[in-house]
Amino acid sequence: MSDEVAKAQAAVADSEDTIFGKILRKEIPCTFIYEDDRCVAFHDINAQAPTHFLVIPRKPIPQLSKATEEDEALLGHLMLVGKKVAAEQGLGDGFRVVINDGKNGAQSVYHLHLHILGGRQMKWPPG
Repeated sequence: MSDEVAKAQAAVADSEDTIFGKILRKEIPCTFIYEDDRCVAFHDINAQAPTHFLVIPRKPIPQLSKATEEDEALLGHLMLVGKKVAAEQGLGDGFRVVINDGKNGAQSVYHLHLHILGGRQMKWPPG
């Protein structure tokens, strides 16, 4: 079992507070590469590609599958921010967007987040 799968299996889905909540409250230092009133982006400390950053909403949505109709505009905003920051990070040749959902989706932090990975040729199928 990979380290990430093991983390996902051990993650607590009902946790009200996550590492991302602490980052958003500035309890854990983090350098944002993008920030607005709805989301932030920062480099993943466990990078899986030469460029790997996360886009997270300020609103604590635990999983994509728990998003509601009222989150529609926010979800679109996250994607557009991912595209914008990918361009700023030099990913003009392409990138991958990953959203893990739930234990079997290898989600280890229950605060919705987009992984943007690039800077190398991605493989298919992903895993």
